[in-house]
Amino acid sequence: MSRPNLTTSMATRLLDLMRRSGLEEGAHVTEQWVADELEVSRTPVRKAMLFLAEVGILDRIPNRGFFLTRDARALTRPDLSEGEDVEQSAYFEIADDYVGGRFTGSFTAADIGRRYRLTPRQADRVLSRMEGEDLVRRKAGGRGWEFQHVMGTVDAHDQSYRFRMIIEPAALLEPGFTVDADAFTRHRQQQESLLHGDILLLPRAELFQVNASFHEMLVGCSGNQFLLDAVRRQNRLRRLIEYRHQIDRSRLANQAREHLRLLDLVESGDLKAASAFLGAHLDKVRSIKTGIGEESRPES
Repeated sequence: MSRPNLTTSMATRLLDLMRRSGLEEGAHVTEQWVADELEVSRTPVRKAMLFLAEVGILDRIPNRGFFLTRDARALTRPDLSEGEDVEQSAYFEIADDYVGGRFTGSFTAADIGRRYRLTPRQADRVLSRMEGEDLVRRKAGGRGWEFQHVMGTVDAHDQSYRFRMIIEPAALLEPGFTVDADAFTRHRQQQESLLHGDILLLPRAELFQVNASFHEMLVGCSGNQFLLDAVRRQNRLRRLIEYRHQIDRSRLANQAREHLRLLDLVESGDLKAASAFLGAHLDKVRSIKTGIGEESRPES
């Protein structure tokens, strides 16, 4: 679960290739050129190129091929200094080790430094970030650290989605539900940006936040603070296990399209249809991410 699938991995390699080659907007990108440069067969290359077309980085023109939609220099993740990059890598190593059951019990900043090759200052910054995200907490008396209760098993992840399938669709039917026009506009732009490259270009933490805050925004429109608090707590609990899923981004385009469809339904005033659609959306994502029930789902 913590490894990117072949399509995501190949798409990332293709992004790097186009950047290194200095391709400009409108450049013709051929399967054979990519296959030759990356020394792979054309089949995985084609799948990667179709994915890049799906997320708006390549434009697929029938009978002509694939063309770059922007200057390759724009296909970059946010700049990180060398120190920040080391910390980011350690952060996700810690997350993967914890969710994978390889990191248990209490620990100190010195333990983190030794295990993940960090300086004392870097270890302190990583732990401060994780504390700010409610992932770890200082032990009583301030000596050492321990993980908060966060989601670390498939069954717990499944139960979390089932809980959300109860809470979130119900929020749309609350008598006080009111569309926040500014928030809807902001989140529509974020989801559209995902379909114009951000699915591949955003860091894992930011990608998680975009989609988690989308659901919090919808529930917040209900005016029911108890429902909003419940969804926020679920997002805190599932953050680490969801980070692992962000490595495989090949299915996120459909999720973004469904988020946009959901906004359309709510803005049309058909809240019953929106509620039903949200429940089905969460169930589909639950099945994909946990694998529970996925074997009986037909391919779409």
